[in-house]
Amino acid sequence: MERQILLLGDPRLYETSEEVTREELEELRPVFTDMFDCIKGIRRDYGFGRAIAAPQIGIQKRLICILTEKPYVIINPELEFVGDEMMELMDDCMSFPKLLVRVRRHRHCILRYLDENWTPQEMQMEDDMSELIQHEYDHLNGILATMRAIDNKSFVMKR
Repeated sequence: MERQILLLGDPRLYETSEEVTREELEELRPVFTDMFDCIKGIRRDYGFGRAIAAPQIGIQKRLICILTEKPYVIINPELEFVGDEMMELMDDCMSFPKLLVRVRRHRHCILRYLDENWTPQEMQMEDDMSELIQHEYDHLNGILATMRAIDNKSFVMKR
């Protein structure tokens, strides 16, 4: 089911999410499907979208779904930044789909998480995937790309 995505200004987007417990896994499975449906809906309506964090649909859990070459369910992620190399880019977000924000992100990171089967996983991420996971991870901590803007001229509206 394609759920309503919370928009910029909704106070729930600024809350820190709670860890998912093993006991919650089965009841959250329908949420995984809903999150992937939301990604597909944003792609249909706005032409972008690779990932979504549970807080964006009002679920304050440390859960991210990524839909790239295959679907990934990321539970209780932890990020480790590798090196000091940074990159600047224009970031978009499903919670403000017509706004781009210039941000600075780490070029390389290691993602550790539990998958949908509660199996520990680790991924080396770089460039666009590193940026993507940092963006979604921020959502779990109540941080939006607008809060990471490089300066007060870092905002661009899409047509």
